Amino acid sequence: MKIAIAADHAGFALKEQLRHKLAEAGNEVVDFGTNTAESCDYPDFAQTVAREVAQGRSDRGILVCSTGIGMAIAANKVDGVRAAPGVSADEVKLTREHNDANVLTLGAKYLDEAHAMSLIDIFLGTGFLGGRHARRVAKIAQLEK
Repeated sequence: MKIAIAADHAGFALKEQLRHKLAEAGNEVVDFGTNTAESCDYPDFAQTVAREVAQGRSDRGILVCSTGIGMAIAANKVDGVRAAPGVSADEVKLTREHNDANVLTLGAKYLDEAHAMSLIDIFLGTGFLGGRHARRVAKIAQLEK
């Protein structure tokens, strides 16, 4: 699977750990920064990953900031992106099954590497159920921006 990944300064260290684990697992990982823990603006990175996913150049996206919330807000501004913050295994599973989320956002303030990686494994390994959920996801795409 081709995965676009990025973080701001608060998520930099965790992103680096996750990037290595994802590559070791055989995924093609495209890193869009940041490359230091120096202060930067998360919307820049969220937009880049979101566009990669929306345009089909990457299968899924992973974004890391302090809480995961700012990245989700920014990524969801891009048409075709359904970004969701992940904290629990159940949330991540359901957002894939019911919402066909294509970008997972993670909060480095709340997750260690092992927990974050377990959420990513669920995110990458869970399919969209379709059916009644497809109708709802289609309605999201029709909302005005």
